[in-house]
Amino acid sequence: MKKVQISLNSIDKVKSFVNDISKFDCDFDLVSGRYVIDAKSIMGIFSLDLSRPLDLNVHAEDDAEEVMEALKPYLA
Repeated sequence: MKKVQISLNSIDKVKSFVNDISKFDCDFDLVSGRYVIDAKSIMGIFSLDLSRPLDLNVHAEDDAEEVMEALKPYLA
């Protein structure tokens, strides 16, 4: 598992983020305080406080480098 901080401070950024990570077969968890949601759930993301950076847990084994490349535009 890899943990990174991301920033999703606009509606367009949230939509493109979900589209980008949905291409991968691994699991992604977004953590904000005590809340943990599936990062592929656009409704779940909008239930979080998006004014602050979020912790993203990436559960990728084989394609970890490809996942990290896709996440570059969102890194905080």
